[in-house]
Amino acid sequence: MPIGVLTVEIRLEYARSLKDRRQCVRSLKDSLRHKFNVSVAELDEVVLWQRATLGIATISSSRDYVLGQLRLVEQACVRIAENHGAQVSETYMEFFPEE
Repeated sequence: MPIGVLTVEIRLEYARSLKDRRQCVRSLKDSLRHKFNVSVAELDEVVLWQRATLGIATISSSRDYVLGQLRLVEQACVRIAENHGAQVSETYMEFFPEE
């Protein structure tokens, strides 16, 4: 059974406080969980207000479905982040077990 993991790095240039950062990250996490039924977790410590890293995971019996789902999630991340004045700086996908 394939597991897909998408790591998303976000830049929050407008964030002037931890509150600004939390608001954007929480909104992004909640939106992705609700719309795609995926697991979402913040991966980094809150050291810098202007950066955040999210890990998003999904599982299915089909690797093609997992890949398609993660691509849709990636597009949604970009859209939601831009709506909050943030920018997705980098994304990468991993699959387990690797083929």
